[in-house]
Order: sequence, then C-alpha cells, then structure tokens
Amino acid sequence: RNVGNIIEAQKSHRLLIVVSAMGKTTNALEEVVQWAMTDKPKAQEGLERIRSACQTVIRELELDQEQYLDPMNACFTNVQEFIDRLDPQNPGYDYTYDQIVVTGELVSTLIVAAYLSQKRKLKLHWQDAREIIRTNSTHREGQVNWNETSWLFQKTVIPAFDKSEILITQGFIASDDHQHSVTLGREGSDYTAAICSYCLDAEYMTIWKDVPGVLTADPRLIGNVSLIDRLSYLEAIEMTYYGAQVIHPKTIKPLQNKNIPLKVKSFIDPE
Repeated sequence: RNVGNIIEAQKSHRLLIVVSAMGKTTNALEEVVQWAMTDKPKAQEGLERIRSACQTVIRELELDQEQYLDPMNACFTNVQEFIDRLDPQNPGYDYTYDQIVVTGELVSTLIVAAYLSQKRKLKLHWQDAREIIRTNSTHREGQVNWNETSWLFQKTVIPAFDKSEILITQGFIASDDHQHSVTLGREGSDYTAAICSYCLDAEYMTIWKDVPGVLTADPRLIGNVSLIDRLSYLEAIEMTYYGAQVIHPKTIKPLQNKNIPLKVKSFIDPE
C-alpha cells in the first residue's frame, strides 16, 4: 500500500519501478537451496511455506486470482519441478542458488503489479528482468553485457512505454545467453535500477530506503548523525569505501558514466 502511495505521488511520466523480494523471503529461499541439495522433501516444504506467506499477503490485500497471480503460482511450480530434477551428485551450488532465489523477486513484483492494477487502477506493464538484462554465466555475481542489454531495452522496454506509463520489474535478477537465471550480487536491486537508468538515459534515479537519505553514520550504531544534502559521485564512492552501506559503488558507476542524478529517499517518510 505504501508503494502505491509513493508511486501515485511521483506524478512522473514513464516511470520504471524496480522491486526487491519481500522481507525475509530471500533468506527463506536460501534455506530451500541448501535443502534442495540434501533433502528434497524438506526443500519442497520450505517452498510451500513461502507460497503460503505470499497467499496470506494476497488475501489481506483482497486481490483477485487473475493475470498476475496465476503466473505467481507458476513460478512456484517451476521451482518445485527444478528441485525434483536436481542431480544430487552434481548440483552446482551457485547455479542452483540462482535458479531458486530469483523466485522471491518474481513473486513480489507480481503481487505489487496485481495490487497497483486492481486496487489503484494504474495502467502498468510487468516486465521480467531476465528478458532485458543480459549477463555472463558467473552465477551469483553476473557481469552485465552492456551492449546486448542496451539493445534489449531499445527492443523491449521503449516500445512497452508506448502502451503503459509505468513499468514494474525485478531487482537483483538477470539471465545469461542460455536463458538461465543469474543474480547480480550484493545490493543487486539498486544495481538493477542503475542499469535501467543507464539504458533509458533516465532523468534521475531514486532509491527508497528506511533512512531519510545519506547520513554521516549508521543511526542504529551512533547517536547525533546528520543528513548529507548533496554528494558528488566520487564522494559517494569514497564513503562506501570507508564502510557506508547506503549505496554500493557498482550502483554509482553507470549513473556517473551518464551524469544521472541519484536521489535517496525514505519510504517511512516519503515527503
């Protein structure tokens, strides 16, 4: 609901929204990955608990089982079948991780899309990030193929904006040339937003956090912190080098290359 409020307040045309997995989902899916290699029935039980948690959210939002929610169930079915097919002798942890963990982002964006279209009556397009962000096959730390990704944006995303002013896609996930899922590593959702901003020559990019912006220190550890109103790209990279965790350097680089402003705002206090 808060996401809906934030989007409606933007008053922006051609808005691309990057959504992460819901809280705790990625950790729960990482446990499923571990079980998938040692105890398949336990892995399926863990997956069913995640599906049940998603269904609870759907019921609380009073969403209809239609265009976005049926694909959500298909996501879970695909993972169940993948786990059933896994060869315990040679599973390949990083590859297995990426095929299972992407489910968190896929289902969260499908739920958000269903809510925004059904309850907020927003005209939007749901986009599978794996169709527009191409990487190599380094699982869990995919390296972006910028030329192919830029071409895919021209071919897929730009035409989609002609029909819908809002696009929703997933952070953290991409695919390689073999159509296998690949994840982008730490702070992958922010990085996805930077990739999208770069490929679209965006006017600006906003990261929505649980803090009011970039602070001089972590308020959970140190009292009397202050807000930094403005930073250069290099200052932001230097802060992250010394331990600041609001923005990862790999997120800043694509923005710096095209001089795209980055805003950090609070979803707790959106104003």
